[in-house]
Amino acid sequence: MFEVQDVRIDPESRRAWRGADEVVLSRKEFDLVQALIARAGDIVSREELMRDVWHTTFWTSSKTIDVHLGWVRRKLGDDSRRPRLITTIRGKGLRFETEPPA
Repeated sequence: MFEVQDVRIDPESRRAWRGADEVVLSRKEFDLVQALIARAGDIVSREELMRDVWHTTFWTSSKTIDVHLGWVRRKLGDDSRRPRLITTIRGKGLRFETEPPA
């Protein structure tokens, strides 16, 4: 079980919650959240996400990640313009924040 801020995931049952509410995630969405939350506070590169979530090192565009990230943010109630959970670190990757920004 991983818990960061008010997001909790159970890798064994592949279930996720935001606060008391269960969040239904697709397989890839869950894998993306798990990859980020397991390394909460660290920057995870897009290359690492493609390898760990999509099991490939070949990619020509980050649109796949961006689309899935958009769905995840929407389902978790994270505003993409002012994210509090998953932030984009320009030129580096993504980070699941351990605490909401001040």
